[in-house]
Amino acid sequence: MNLFFITGSGLMIIFLVIIAFIVISFFLSFVPIGLWISAIAAGVNVGIFSLVGMRLRRVKPKRVIEPMIKAHKAGIKVATNQLESHFLAGGNVDRVVDALIAAQRANINLTFERCAAIDLAGRDVLEAVQMSVNPKVIETPFINGVAMDGIEVKAKSRITVRANIDRLVGGAGEDTIVARVGEGIVSTIGSSEKHTAVLENPDSISQTVLSKGLDSGTAFEILSIDIADVDIGKNIGADLQTEQAVADKNIAQAKAEERRAMAVAQEQEMQARVQEMRAKVVEAESKVPLAFAQALESGNIGVSDYYNLKNVEADTSMRDSINKMTNPTRYNDEDE
Repeated sequence: MNLFFITGSGLMIIFLVIIAFIVISFFLSFVPIGLWISAIAAGVNVGIFSLVGMRLRRVKPKRVIEPMIKAHKAGIKVATNQLESHFLAGGNVDRVVDALIAAQRANINLTFERCAAIDLAGRDVLEAVQMSVNPKVIETPFINGVAMDGIEVKAKSRITVRANIDRLVGGAGEDTIVARVGEGIVSTIGSSEKHTAVLENPDSISQTVLSKGLDSGTAFEILSIDIADVDIGKNIGADLQTEQAVADKNIAQAKAEERRAMAVAQEQEMQARVQEMRAKVVEAESKVPLAFAQALESGNIGVSDYYNLKNVEADTSMRDSINKMTNPTRYNDEDE
């Protein structure tokens, strides 16, 4: 009985120990004691209940406290609520704090609100600050332009830009810069009277394009535009003239074919008319014997007159036969 009592007491103690271990483990997992100790050691005044409140608001305390420690060590004053609200808005707290530190080191006036707005706009604010200190070079592909003499000129440029912090929100990106510079290069080449002028002085392109203020409304400031390479392309003017000549030739051939077809049609029509007239002649000739018969019957002509007419026709036919035998070429031409 005594042994049973001791055993029951021991089981109770073990049960209590297990419950205490579970409670402590849950408390330590819910309350980041280690992170709180690190913050206190770094001089950041944050309460344990603030960390618990972050847990309840589904904010990862590590994503807020570690950047806050970094900012405190760099001498930048930011509040916990600012970092927490930026995290809840979907921003990158660590990148914002890094950008603030970089801006402070480079003597760039950048507030937390401005930096957070740039980050929430989808731009890499740290890269923008670094680009403000170290300008970026954008290389364009070959841009084709045609001078007034019809020669194609290809130019490749390098654009040196620096990020404009004030215009990062709402400003156009790199694609707009490249497009505007390309348009300026094409217009500058197109306004040149000869392509040799562009080859002799390619700096005129960069100077003309740079003077147009192409960075207005963009998130960048253009520092320089340098022509990296210039090449000669095709003779566009000659190609256009050749194509025009071919088109004119085809049009002339089509018109000539139309006239030939009309001539052939007219010839066929004339042949048809000749056949029609011949048919009328044959029809008229067929009426001659009938007229003779009527004349004989009515007594207008005699039999001797009829035979005299037949002799004249026979004599004429004989003479035609003799002429054809002596001069066949003439009659063949007439028949044709």
